[in-house]
Amino acid sequence: MALFLLKRFGEFVPTLFIIITITFFLVRLAPGGPFDSEKRVSPEVLAQLEAHYHMDRPLLRQYWDYLSGLARLDFGPSFRKPSRTVREWLLLRLPISIELGIYALAFSLVFGLGAGILSSLRQNSLLDHGATSLAMLGICIPAFVLGPLLVLVFGLWNDWLPIMGWTTPAHKILPSITLGAAYAAYIARMTRGGMLETLSQDFIRTARAKGLRESRVVLRHGLRSGIQPVVAFLGPATAGLLTGSFVVETIFLIPGLGREFVESAFNRDYTMISGAVLVYAVLVMGLNLVSDIVLAWLDPRIRAR
Repeated sequence: MALFLLKRFGEFVPTLFIIITITFFLVRLAPGGPFDSEKRVSPEVLAQLEAHYHMDRPLLRQYWDYLSGLARLDFGPSFRKPSRTVREWLLLRLPISIELGIYALAFSLVFGLGAGILSSLRQNSLLDHGATSLAMLGICIPAFVLGPLLVLVFGLWNDWLPIMGWTTPAHKILPSITLGAAYAAYIARMTRGGMLETLSQDFIRTARAKGLRESRVVLRHGLRSGIQPVVAFLGPATAGLLTGSFVVETIFLIPGLGREFVESAFNRDYTMISGAVLVYAVLVMGLNLVSDIVLAWLDPRIRAR
């Protein structure tokens, strides 16, 4: 396990460096700039702005200065929101996106695992077919369709839940369902398949022959092996929940990092784009590493290899 962790950390740094480099040059090669707007400034003012943010320097010099700042955890100033630095904006917006991702993950795990386990225990029953159909429906409906539908039904027609903002617990229900629905569907299908395969194994029949309660057989012996596909999926899924909230945060006007990233892309805010991509990259690779460690803990064969 120590060698495994050392190898993964050895891959972490070069991958992160490549992501930083590609993002830095791509955003600057794209058409437009951070000071382009409907009301164009004079060439003199534009030159002063570029000199203030060191954009008049050669591109390689800007790249070196940016890497030097990252070494000190300095992401630079925001071009379009100069009231705070990029690091301050990230620290302000990221906890909201993480909170949304945690709620969506909890929703997907509770409903996905529950539906998958019940379907495997009642194979080919009405419950199984109903849960499978709902899972397929959750996979097919994207978030940008499901979100407005939930807003229409629960917010506009019935006025049961608020549809904008992120202040009270009621504000967090619809966004969490919208973001976690598709992942709940995937988890339900994988849990059902893994449990069906595990419950037909010899060690499950042996446990039942020893007189163990069915709940103990399913939850302690069967679930440990049956949810291994889910554990392997949780790393990318959690990363997707944390980094894929752009649409959800835009629909429900949530002041998270996803919405900030979309706005910075439209505004060509170079430093904000690079900082958000860097944070997302660290989250994705870190969560995938945690998923691999948990999977190795659940399956001794992986530790042996």
